[in-house]
Amino acid sequence: MQKTAIITGASSGIGAATAATFLGNGFVVINIARRPSPVEGVINIAADLGSDDGAEEAAGACRSHIPEGASQISLIHNASLMLKDSASTCETQALQRTLSVNVLAVNTINRVLIGAMAPGSSIIYVGSTLSEKAVAGAYSYVLSKHAQLGQMRATCQDLSGSGIHTAMVCPGFTDTEMLRQHLGGDAALMHDIGSQNSFGRLVKPEEIAGVITWVHASPVVNGTVVHANLGQTER
Repeated sequence: MQKTAIITGASSGIGAATAATFLGNGFVVINIARRPSPVEGVINIAADLGSDDGAEEAAGACRSHIPEGASQISLIHNASLMLKDSASTCETQALQRTLSVNVLAVNTINRVLIGAMAPGSSIIYVGSTLSEKAVAGAYSYVLSKHAQLGQMRATCQDLSGSGIHTAMVCPGFTDTEMLRQHLGGDAALMHDIGSQNSFGRLVKPEEIAGVITWVHASPVVNGTVVHANLGQTER
């Protein structure tokens, strides 16, 4: 049976590292993103996940790479949009944009692909420490990640008995392009944030990739949240 990993946002950071790890494990790997993955051997499907049509077309294109009949698939919802906003400044349009990428595209891709997934498949949500708590200045992102956690738990219940398991992996502060952009490229702030765990450094994308591949191989974690943050220090 062909093993396929479908990863949204495998063009950089955690997504690219996860693509490389699954390729190394003998999977066919498909990237759904605006930009191609830098990992050689990945099948790239260009998509705007901010629109329902874009998400549905991308999911349909994935199905053309899956053999007839159900296949073992790891569907990894990694793509994410993070804006700087607050409860007093967030415009409805900005909130809709964030929810479209972080929640609605996830729903659309699940709906299209679940029917092609055999027992032994997984749906893995890449969340955040902000899936279960909040900080100031990331209002729409926090809201969307809390909603995504609800999606994971509801997915688990609805797929009961199917042999498909699901979980949410919540990285701590990870050395990614998204974090650097959110912090405005401030190296001192990056260092400060990296010190906020028991190892005193940022998490590496490859470390999160290892957790994601372990979750795929471990149905015992069905419906659970897996924190991967080096023992984050609470402040």
